Amino acid sequence: MMETIDRFIGFLRVMGLSACAAGAVARPTEFSLPMNFATGVGPFSVAIGDVDGDGRRDLVVANYSSSTVSVLRGNGDGTFGARADYATGSYPISVALGDLSGDGRPEIAVANLNSSSVSVLRNNGDGTFGVRADLPTGADPYSVAIGDVDGDFRPDLVAANYLSASVSVLRNLGGGVFAAGVQFGAGGVNPISVAIGDLDGDFRPDLAVANYSTHAVSVLRGNGDGTFSAGVAYAAGINPSCVAMGDLDGDGRADLAVASFSTGSVGVLRNLGDGSFAGRADFETGALPSAVVAGDLDGDGLLDLAVANFVSGNVSVLRNLGGGSFAPRVDWAAGSGPRGVAVGDLNGDFRPDLAVANSVADSVAVLVNRRPFCADVTGDGVVSFLDVTTILSHWGATCP
Repeated sequence: MMETIDRFIGFLRVMGLSACAAGAVARPTEFSLPMNFATGVGPFSVAIGDVDGDGRRDLVVANYSSSTVSVLRGNGDGTFGARADYATGSYPISVALGDLSGDGRPEIAVANLNSSSVSVLRNNGDGTFGVRADLPTGADPYSVAIGDVDGDFRPDLVAANYLSASVSVLRNLGGGVFAAGVQFGAGGVNPISVAIGDLDGDFRPDLAVANYSTHAVSVLRGNGDGTFSAGVAYAAGINPSCVAMGDLDGDGRADLAVASFSTGSVGVLRNLGDGSFAGRADFETGALPSAVVAGDLDGDGLLDLAVANFVSGNVSVLRNLGGGSFAPRVDWAAGSGPRGVAVGDLNGDFRPDLAVANSVADSVAVLVNRRPFCADVTGDGVVSFLDVTTILSHWGATCP
């Protein structure tokens, strides 16, 4: 068996790939030039998921100006077919994917800024979407997130309402039916982004909300039943535009990354373990950062940050150095007017790629991760038989 593994590792080296020995230092991530795929008009947000059940990642884009979502089905190699557009409410500005009906298929949830609603589009199971349900929220929802906030094992909806300074919690009653939204104060003015996760270690989902006009991120601790405590605000940069959660310092606790639109930076707030946060550390981005996402882009087991910069037309990648510190940004061309960014393996090579919604270019750009391949796909520091069989199984399934 070991001889087989050794031969496989030798094959990887011949192919110019890395066997990624234990303790090896991750190499800097490199991305391809953007491949652009047409969307509707004014795409603001993009989500990644397998909507047609073929094992390949697809893209779903919220088109602000055309009041549609575009579904682009993946070919498995980082390219995508022609879009299919579906009507939403007025001015869709944020999109999320999740199994909202309990049938094992991801539905589309879209926050509609002008119609003060969230649209849910039911998945037909073949990559198409059926009847849409429009669910009322507070005034001008700017962001929507999906998560089980009441502990019933059904994913619920949470929307950040820009004009009503609130978040709407819409509990999933099963079968794609939702209870009327319940409003909770956002803890600041003009909430523009919301994220769901356990921030205090009590196994109950909490909320983090970026409040654009009060220059802060608020933490609303969950009670486990779909209700939340009053928000506690932490200083962010000027005009925070997006908040993301993830363990950014490796201590097993979810930290916060906040993109600040007018500061040109992303702030990292480290979790102290009890639901409170240390003062932020700021890291420079491109001009007018609109969105931030966390993902291990360089394969070292640490969550890096990718930031979409609206004015500079690029994505800033900040490599995690450990302990909550990040290397200076490296900028990668994305297109005209990047507003949203998502991370996921779009070509089946076990490396996370980037998808960027370009609001001026009316396109979604795909940046393929060109980091040297690591054969340790299980991430345990050893190239094992499981790694070998996983890779060979994957190649056999996608290469006829």
